[in-house]
Amino acid sequence: MTAQTFQRIPPRPAPVKTGGAIAWIRANLFGGRTTTLSTLAIGAILLWYLPQFFNWAVFEAVWLPDADACHAAGVGACWGVVAEKYRIIIFGRYPFGEQWRPLVATLLMLALLIASCTRMFWRPSLAVLWIAVLSVFFWLMYGNAFGLTKVETDRWGGLPLTILLSSLSIVMAFPLAVLVALGRRSELPAIRSFCTIYVELIRGVPLISVLFMASFMFPLFMPPGLSIDVLVRVLLGITLFAAAYLAEVIRGGLQAIPKSQVEAAATLGLSYWQTQRKIVLPQALAIVVPGIINSFISTFKDTSLVTVVSLYELTGALSLALNSDADWRPYKIEGYLFIALIYFVFCFSMSRYSRWIEKQVNKGNQR
Repeated sequence: MTAQTFQRIPPRPAPVKTGGAIAWIRANLFGGRTTTLSTLAIGAILLWYLPQFFNWAVFEAVWLPDADACHAAGVGACWGVVAEKYRIIIFGRYPFGEQWRPLVATLLMLALLIASCTRMFWRPSLAVLWIAVLSVFFWLMYGNAFGLTKVETDRWGGLPLTILLSSLSIVMAFPLAVLVALGRRSELPAIRSFCTIYVELIRGVPLISVLFMASFMFPLFMPPGLSIDVLVRVLLGITLFAAAYLAEVIRGGLQAIPKSQVEAAATLGLSYWQTQRKIVLPQALAIVVPGIINSFISTFKDTSLVTVVSLYELTGALSLALNSDADWRPYKIEGYLFIALIYFVFCFSMSRYSRWIEKQVNKGNQR
């Protein structure tokens, strides 16, 4: 019998931690030579500029609504312009004593949007909730009933107008975009040609042109004595513009669905609309979720162009607030940074919601 001598095995190195902040930094910021050099270069630039920015934005800034203090400081930012003009920026030309109405209306609309993005509210009663909230919104904003004074739509502005235009245009543009995308793939030449002309015509002009035509040229074709409110015309213009771009996004998803699935549905006896509603559209929309949310974000930001037709949303309300006051006019940068923060909060929220939607629709593909 051969004697076996016990030999000690040297210890193995500890496994590399794959979770947590340190692991993320190692993998994403120092994962290789190129990545490390890029991280160091960007870090050096930030170390050079960030102290100067914080010195301007925080340490040397003037926070009180005192124009004389802002002029005397001269070095830092003047956030006092936001403290002084925030009501005009947020609510535009809405009557000062009635600004509680757009505040309540905006909070109701935001609550409605949050509810619409929550799974527990995804039921037919959500449509009833939309009708109820929109009715209360327009009653609060317009008044002229139940003791509220009348406020014309041309005096609406600021954040309530931005949220109203973007929300309603997205809600109305989405079903229209689905129909146009299906129409462009139709076997009927008349429908396919009409949808193609619509998309190419709208995409071939800037949104400013669409708003200009909706606001100034469309009334010329109306019968004498009949006029449509400028807010409605602008809303229709943004809706048609957004639907044209969104239709192409959805058409890309439709083209990604194999033809064999449509043929299989036909063998089961499903009609065209049953096939689209139960088989094609759910898969196509799930594929293009990032593109759809990107179109929504673009529509939300495009509402800033309605100033061209004298509707003062956030950016227009800022110009309205500062151009009429020479003391605060030099501090437009601070005002635009404040508006940029508002836009960023809404757009980033939509982006994160898009990530959540992607995870939900891709659960069936996860292993």
